[in-house]
Amino acid sequence: MARMQLLALGLSAASAYLFTPTALPTQQQQQLPRAPAPSMKASRRFAELAPQVERRLYQPGEAVALMKKLATAKFIETAELHGHLNLDPKYNDQQIRTTVSLPHGTGKSVRVAVLADGAAADKAKEAGADIVGFDDLIEIISGGTLNFDVLLATPPAMPKLAKLGKVLGPKGLMPSPKAGTVVADPGAAVKEFKAGKLEFRTDKQGIVHVPFGKCDFTENKLEENLRALAATIDKNRPSGTKGKLWKTLYITSTMGPSVQIDLATLLAVK
Repeated sequence: MARMQLLALGLSAASAYLFTPTALPTQQQQQLPRAPAPSMKASRRFAELAPQVERRLYQPGEAVALMKKLATAKFIETAELHGHLNLDPKYNDQQIRTTVSLPHGTGKSVRVAVLADGAAADKAKEAGADIVGFDDLIEIISGGTLNFDVLLATPPAMPKLAKLGKVLGPKGLMPSPKAGTVVADPGAAVKEFKAGKLEFRTDKQGIVHVPFGKCDFTENKLEENLRALAATIDKNRPSGTKGKLWKTLYITSTMGPSVQIDLATLLAVK
């Protein structure tokens, strides 16, 4: 009998061991790093272009020439500036939001809407504004229709724009005196934006991403636009900036590799 009891106890212990749920991994095991996610594979075209960019600082002229050479997509690519600034935009005195009038324009057709009435609305229409309205335009915008690239507003329209903050804000289209989009003379402002004036601002990482022309522009025109844009950023240095404003500056075409520019040469007065 005793022998049978011992055998039963042994079977019970074995069953408990075999059917006990697997123990949770230790804290050390839980903290093991995961395998890295597969990186996005570059296209064959990009992989062939990237080695043509040396890991060095380029003079503005040679950087523009190289960017144009590497713009080999099947459409006319846009020339872009990407500048990493020594700013923390969570502070109001470390933000840049301004406009620049490029000497040779952006090469892009800009749709301009104007919130104005009376004589101001007539001037905006004469200047070539794509959309002009007041209460009717505000209702259209509040419904989510934003078929324009720039929204200008006369001062009397600003109190009525408060309710459109949630619609216009995330798109960067909210008129602002600082951005030059709240204007007393909408006619002149429409002409400026149609001619290539554009608004830009720092993103959450303190980087500015700004187009400065099309890659079918001549090298001289692109370089002049680039210098004008960099000078505008430098001129609008926020009061809260500590030390140097610029960290790095790259230019690139829409689908091409980036080229780093020698900031000292670019910002030198010619």
